[in-house]
Amino acid sequence: MPQAFNGMAAKDLQAVEWRKSRFSNSQGTCVEFAKLPGGDVAMRNSRFPDGPALVYTTAEMEAMMRGVKEGEFDYLLGE
Repeated sequence: MPQAFNGMAAKDLQAVEWRKSRFSNSQGTCVEFAKLPGGDVAMRNSRFPDGPALVYTTAEMEAMMRGVKEGEFDYLLGE
């Protein structure tokens, strides 16, 4: 697998398993995540599987997930 970097083509991350939430809508449009061999996490838009992937460290993902769980981003959904 090539070196992972932000904005890379997700199609170049073929050796990973992409996963999406079971809450994804019926049209299949969702955010997908993949754990990279070095421990980082890649994120892509399922509507553009070959498009760009953003890569985050474990610490960055942990901070984001904690914020999501605690409702810090609920305003994005109009709540």
